[in-house]
Amino acid sequence: MRWWKGVGKWWVILAVGVTLAVTVLFIAERGQTRSAADRAWNEALRLATQKNEDTIRQAIAKFKKAARLYHTLDDRTRMAQCFLWMGVLYQKLGDHRLAAEYSGRARSIYQATKRGRGVADTLHHIGWVYFQLGEKRKALEYYTQALALFRAVGDRAGEATTLNNIGRVYDALGEEAWADYDVEVLVYYNPREKRKAKALEYYTQALALHRAVGDRAGEATTLNNIGRVYADLGEKRKALEYFTQALALHRAVGDRAGEATTLNNIGRVYADLGEKRKALEYFTQALALFRAVGDRAGEATTLNDIGDVYFFDENQKALEYYTRALDHYRAVGDRAGAATALDYIRPVYDALGEKQKYYTLALEHYTRALALHRAVGDREGEARTLTDIGRVYADLGEKRKALEYYTQALDILSAEGDQEGEARTLNNIGRVYADLGEKQKALKYYDRALALFRDVRDREEEARTLINISKVYSDLGMEQVAGKYFIQAMDIFERRRK
Repeated sequence: MRWWKGVGKWWVILAVGVTLAVTVLFIAERGQTRSAADRAWNEALRLATQKNEDTIRQAIAKFKKAARLYHTLDDRTRMAQCFLWMGVLYQKLGDHRLAAEYSGRARSIYQATKRGRGVADTLHHIGWVYFQLGEKRKALEYYTQALALFRAVGDRAGEATTLNNIGRVYDALGEEAWADYDVEVLVYYNPREKRKAKALEYYTQALALHRAVGDRAGEATTLNNIGRVYADLGEKRKALEYFTQALALHRAVGDRAGEATTLNNIGRVYADLGEKRKALEYFTQALALFRAVGDRAGEATTLNDIGDVYFFDENQKALEYYTRALDHYRAVGDRAGAATALDYIRPVYDALGEKQKYYTLALEHYTRALALHRAVGDREGEARTLTDIGRVYADLGEKRKALEYYTQALDILSAEGDQEGEARTLNNIGRVYADLGEKQKALKYYDRALALFRDVRDREEEARTLINISKVYSDLGMEQVAGKYFIQAMDIFERRRK
């Protein structure tokens, strides 16, 4: 039995040795996994700062790899950060569905780990995604939640950034409120100045906090935003004061992209003041800086602004700059920017007596975009572009052709469950039928749009649709019914104004 006891001791020693060896191997493997994850993370961060689509897709692939590795390490914080970045990058690529999906994943992780700052960051980013999508009220919901959390955990820098972005939402809502209303509605209801004042309120709070925490870059951004509000309100000299302060700060912290944006803003103010030579001087500086930092979208914006300077006196020169801007927007896949450039090109061709050239250019642009959306299976983009083509044909007076494209867009939006997009398209179809004199058909589509806008609780679009219905009844000579719908619209406007 003594020999057995001796063997037993050796077995114990062997077991301990194996356990130690396995532990060492496990630690080594975890160390290697950590190193691989960190390498993927750092490489992804480097690629994410690039401007072109290929490197952004490479960055996403690296973040995916890093997230998988962090998952094996149970590093949930880093996983959430990877998902947040992927959300940002998918947003840059215009893939809003995946942007929202990955932002949502990050949010779920932070909520599960009860990390207040992380949850606040995620809520803030989801708000940013919705803002980019144009869903401003939804953005406001998430920003407001993020603001409360940043305040709860005492994160003053996060609070300042969120205040600034809430200001941006109100600023954008002010512009939205100004657009697309009839003159009689604008006389009665004009929330623009009220919303701009609200934007200033939030920007001013953000500015004080940026200064308190010593965030000079954030301070510069907010000064720029305040300057834009004053410029929009017609207080050009006051706008210049804020832009000048912002310019000095951007230069002090070495933010060349911010410097370019501010130079462009100053150029716009001088253009509005009629000082064209001075405006061109600032635009030229901005253009050079945008090129230096590789910001083609910024470059396109400045090219558009230079076109504006030449618009009234030198149509051909204006057209040259607008066309270059359109090419840049196409190159970076900025659909909204390209649409803006086309909007600027249109009156130039009108002034030159070559309106048909504009329609040819617009149809060529949208047809190319439609083929691209279909090639990559982007149903949302396909529906938007079909709507754009429908509008061009409606403007050309080819109403039946416009209806073909609007109907195709409607089918996609309905299939995708996009109720708001469906409602807007129903409104467009209603307008075409109203123009064709088919008033009952117009009412049918307006009624469907009205029901959907009420379902999604979009009160402003509901009011606009009520006005469209009112016009049809007025055209039918049914003034009493028309008045009833108009009063409903005014009631909505009045409640929102208050």
